[in-house]
Amino acid sequence: MPKQERITIAGFGGQGVMLIGQILAYAGNEIGKNTLWFPSYGPETRGGTANCAVTISDEAINSPVFSKANTLIAMNLPSLDKFYLKVLDNGNIIFNSSLIKDKELESKANIYKIPANDIALKLNNPKVANMVILGAYLEITKLFKDDVILKVLSNLLGEAKKDLLNVNKEALIAGRNYIKEYYS
Repeated sequence: MPKQERITIAGFGGQGVMLIGQILAYAGNEIGKNTLWFPSYGPETRGGTANCAVTISDEAINSPVFSKANTLIAMNLPSLDKFYLKVLDNGNIIFNSSLIKDKELESKANIYKIPANDIALKLNNPKVANMVILGAYLEITKLFKDDVILKVLSNLLGEAKKDLLNVNKEALIAGRNYIKEYYS
């Protein structure tokens, strides 16, 4: 991990963008890192644009705002268009190719096209596309082990939604496996 991993996660409200950010921030805390999660919402919660910035660091974090991310996770085309130029050279751009078709980017970042919605549909739960993307991110960066992510996810889901843990775990694994199969 670089001294600071800066991640921008963006998409429409309701795509689980904020949940990805929270999971990453809490996972950083679980392994003793300094973390910040900085959400930003559009005018509507569901259907409007939403993005968040996550910083995970070995050192103190001076500001939640950064000009360039190590990684961009984009769940839709408006988010990709808005943020892809704000990724470091040799950083990572991970986007949902189920919703972003035939998009070619001029960037010095590594580009990963993940059909997150299609994979989630194969798992019979379209709501876990965010976990597919998160699994891909985790496989690319090797930032956290699954047990840390699943502990955080279990805490966030709570007792009321514990029945969703298994499908989310399957989605994380599917995202990891997609990277292994198509990008290794």
